[in-house]
Amino acid sequence: MNTGQKSARRLAASNVCTSCLHRLSQQPRRHAATAAAAVEQPESTYKEPPVPPVTQTGPRKAYRLLASPVLSRPPLLTRELTPFEKAYYLYQKRLNERLALPFTRYFYYKKDTQADVEWKRKAKVRKTASRDIGVYSGYGDEAWNDELLVGDETAEPRNQLDALIRDAEGKGIIESQPVGDVETDGAEVSGNEKEGEGMRKSVGQQQQLAVERPLPRVTEADRTNDTKSLDRKLDRSLYLLVQRPDGTWRFPEDRVYGRENLKQAAERILHQSLGPNLNTWLPANHPIGHHSLTYSSPILSKIPPNRFVSTSHTEEYEQEEYGEKVFFMKGRIMAGQADIGKNEFGDRDFCWVSREEVEERVGREYWRSVRNMLVER
Repeated sequence: MNTGQKSARRLAASNVCTSCLHRLSQQPRRHAATAAAAVEQPESTYKEPPVPPVTQTGPRKAYRLLASPVLSRPPLLTRELTPFEKAYYLYQKRLNERLALPFTRYFYYKKDTQADVEWKRKAKVRKTASRDIGVYSGYGDEAWNDELLVGDETAEPRNQLDALIRDAEGKGIIESQPVGDVETDGAEVSGNEKEGEGMRKSVGQQQQLAVERPLPRVTEADRTNDTKSLDRKLDRSLYLLVQRPDGTWRFPEDRVYGRENLKQAAERILHQSLGPNLNTWLPANHPIGHHSLTYSSPILSKIPPNRFVSTSHTEEYEQEEYGEKVFFMKGRIMAGQADIGKNEFGDRDFCWVSREEVEERVGREYWRSVRNMLVER
């Protein structure tokens, strides 16, 4: 009787269930493979020869990686209105004049005061409280006739501006009116109530007030077509182009050095190509477009180190380039002006041009890559 059977008999005498007693009485089965002692394998004395480091015997082969900031000046003025928009806005103003409650002048002006007399004089000419809708009465028999005839320039912004200025100067909203002492209810204008009848004179000629006019939409730079001025085309977006040493026009660009990212490269390019007098802003870290070009034959380029990039190579090296890949970064000019005299890339000239003018200056393949990045206005 072995030890396992003795232990089973001992457990049988105790309070143990039959299933547990059967499991404890069984001996574990040992396989022949696990029972045999493991034979130790002798260590191999063969060692692989070390792989020698790969040494570059020729120039590197790669594409030229360039960053290019697309610097723009946004519109400063709203665009010109179309004839339909001008007529529509004037119609809405006259419609509002008809639907609104009548203007009660006694709520604002005390009767027979100087302000009340001035109001009566102006309202007699324009027939309404509004100053920029022409001669129109919203409560008379002709109130329904609020649309303009063909050729009427009442809806033109320049005419509305003139009406507002004349009203501020104390004059009528139209250039002159045939007025006389009789038409002004006996108020003295010329000294004789019959002498002034039929004469054309300004309604508010006794008040000589100089009101400063707004600046015109067309500037001196527009008249002379000065493409270096930021005061040209104030209602359009302008983009900065530079003329490269080979005579072609493109956005400022340069290769990416070391470990700098595209945004850092774009900021450096603006400083090196246009001088330090530009206050610019790059809103994003990712490009808004790219341009790819494959050369007909590889070009061997010598790349010098860049003093503005600490991670660039310290010595000049050669690289065989099969093409170029340009990534465009969006930028805005906040203040300042470009100074081509401080350009470090050899660029000849610069200009601020609109979208259609960019198409006229750059190459065809280049335009296909950048046209969807530029806004119409």
